[in-house]
Amino acid sequence: MKQLTIISGKGGTGKTTITAAFASLAENAVLADCDVDAPDLHLILKPGIQETVEYSGLKIVSKDNEKCIECGKCTEYCRFDAIDDDFNIVNERCEGCGVCEFVCPVRAIHLVDRKSGFAYLSETRFGPMSHAILNTAEEPQAN
Repeated sequence: MKQLTIISGKGGTGKTTITAAFASLAENAVLADCDVDAPDLHLILKPGIQETVEYSGLKIVSKDNEKCIECGKCTEYCRFDAIDDDFNIVNERCEGCGVCEFVCPVRAIHLVDRKSGFAYLSETRFGPMSHAILNTAEEPQAN
């Protein structure tokens, strides 16, 4: 078995095109598009998706409005300004650090899984392929 990895630190260099070209020449290819920001191999190879798995990355805050006493501790301690002056969660700013959950005196705030995207197991005309697509501004969960 031969393995080939195509990597580059810069977008737009042709990694996806080269990978698709090699896939068309290989026999019994197994492909994985591991590009974090723009996994585009599926655009060229047009795979048939066999399995879809929902992916949860970093957690996000959920607030129980009935429990919240609007004490302001969450907004005071959140360094990402993810809770506005009206005590609404600004999802795009939340980094899932959990400080708001920690400082809330009435336990009105909890971290929950954030739906970050999907992972796919697919079949191309050249062989099986694994790929994923993250939602805009998402990142994988740190291990």
